[in-house]
Formats: sequence, structure tokens, C-alpha cells
Amino acid sequence: MNTRPPRQRLEDVLGALGRLLESRGNHVELVIVGGATLLLRGVISRPTRDVDVLGARASDGAVVRLTEIPAALGKAIADVGLVYGLAPDWLNLAPASLLALGLPPGFEGRLERHRFGGLVLWYAGRFDLLCFKLHVASDRWPSIDRHLDDLRALRPTGDELRDAAGWTRAHDPSPAFAANQWAVLASLGPGGDDGPDR
Repeated sequence: MNTRPPRQRLEDVLGALGRLLESRGNHVELVIVGGATLLLRGVISRPTRDVDVLGARASDGAVVRLTEIPAALGKAIADVGLVYGLAPDWLNLAPASLLALGLPPGFEGRLERHRFGGLVLWYAGRFDLLCFKLHVASDRWPSIDRHLDDLRALRPTGDELRDAAGWTRAHDPSPAFAANQWAVLASLGPGGDDGPDR
């Protein structure tokens, strides 16, 4: 039975993936977002089921969308998943569509680099994670789930919430989304109840 804390367990898995890639002569650089990034950054302590890959990081620093997992990486993901008893898609491209929407301004400059052998992960910045979590929580409202908990764990200021709300509203200007977002911001308490347009 593995009694290591969730963050250490995830780092063990990523370390195994990186060592396997390196042993096979592969090097991969990925940009990650979502709950796994919050866990790796120490923002949350709950376990997460998967690692969400936004895209690859190019040599010029740009984030490039992947339409599929490269074959060598996919094989290594599957092999590590078998060893650790993980779902086949424990590392996936689910959030890649965010690139089509446009990332928060300055996204690339807030990335944080971490190396695991042949795997280099670039963790999305705190403000960017706030933007993404606010978008998902607003989209799913009135469902109260882990995304709202993650927003609280990020401990955003009122100014950060207003900036994040502006970014999310640019991607979904519908009145229904605005109403949901207002409710999410109000549920966050002081700093969150100013609404998206103030």
C-alpha cells in the first residue's frame, strides 16, 4: 500500500516516465495545467486522476498545440501506467482546445520549468490556473465541485479575480455565462463579490 502523500506519488510517476523516456533516447517538453499542476505547485493536497497537457513547448518558448500524443511518449505513458495501476489516459491532451481560445496575456512568461529525466514539464502560472479554474467553475455552475475548491485554494485577490473574469468573459460573452460567473465570484466571499465588470 502506497502511503506517500499525493504530491510525492505524482512526482514518483512523473519521475518514472521521465527516466523511461530518457532510457529510450527521447526528450519531451510539455506545458501542463489543471489539478495536477496545482498539486505539484503545492496549492492543493487532494489527489488528482490525471495530468492535463495544454501543449508542447517549442524551442522559442511558444506553446504549440498537439493534436495527438507522440508515439514514443504514448508508449511510455502506457508502460508507466501499467506499473502504477493508472488509467490509460492518465496523461492526456484534454485541455488542448484552450490554445484555440487564446491564452491569458503573458502566459509563457509565467511558466515554471521542472525536469524529470527525459521529461520537462512547464507548470502553468498561478494567475493562469486561476483563469482556467474560474472559467470551468463558471461553466459548470451551479455544480459545486473541486473546481470551486481549487479557486478558493488559490486565494485570489479581488484584482486577480477581476482580471481573470475579464479573460473568461472574452471567451464566453453569453448572458448565461455572465450570470454563472457572477454567482461563482459571489460564492468566493470578500474580493470575489465585486462581479466581473467592476
